[in-house]
Amino acid sequence: MQYFPPALETLVEQFARLPGVGRKSAQRLAFYVLSLSEEDAAAFAGAITAAKASIRCCPVCQNLTDRDGPCAICASPRRDSGLICVVADPKDVVAIERAQEYHGLYHVLHGVISPMNHVGPDDLHIRELVERVAAGGVNEVIMATNPDTEGEATAMYLARLLKPFEVKVTRLAYGIPVGSHLEFADDATLMRALEGRREL
Repeated sequence: MQYFPPALETLVEQFARLPGVGRKSAQRLAFYVLSLSEEDAAAFAGAITAAKASIRCCPVCQNLTDRDGPCAICASPRRDSGLICVVADPKDVVAIERAQEYHGLYHVLHGVISPMNHVGPDDLHIRELVERVAAGGVNEVIMATNPDTEGEATAMYLARLLKPFEVKVTRLAYGIPVGSHLEFADDATLMRALEGRREL
């Protein structure tokens, strides 16, 4: 039995396709959209359409941009072009930029190697990274993929690919989070913290 009119059912189904949104959350979102004024609903729909039409990948780093050429980070003369930080997703760029400590460039893979999810190296922006490094001028590539199995596998794969170019390849350090206690750290985190220790 169909409980909702077809248009509402379609709206619920579209919201349910979003990651992390289940059927009940999709229904709540659909009812919220229906409660919007015509003007607000049009603005909401317009924002989706405008973003889809104007946002594209930077031809250099593959980060999201609305420019025709390189993104603002790649185009900035204040960034260190000899340093590339490789991340899995555009949201990772935002996280690193928020710290305001990194002043190099980025390369966004748009995913990680995941055989279980049928994602291989050819599905990611790996070729573009290799071409950037092969062109010269890069001194160090920082692997900033997540510290999980897929992130580690992707970092190791990229390190092997970049080895012939004699560029320094580093990995983000992992360890005890600031403000936490040693007694709550798991064995793997403690091991990484010991491996990544530095002189004071």
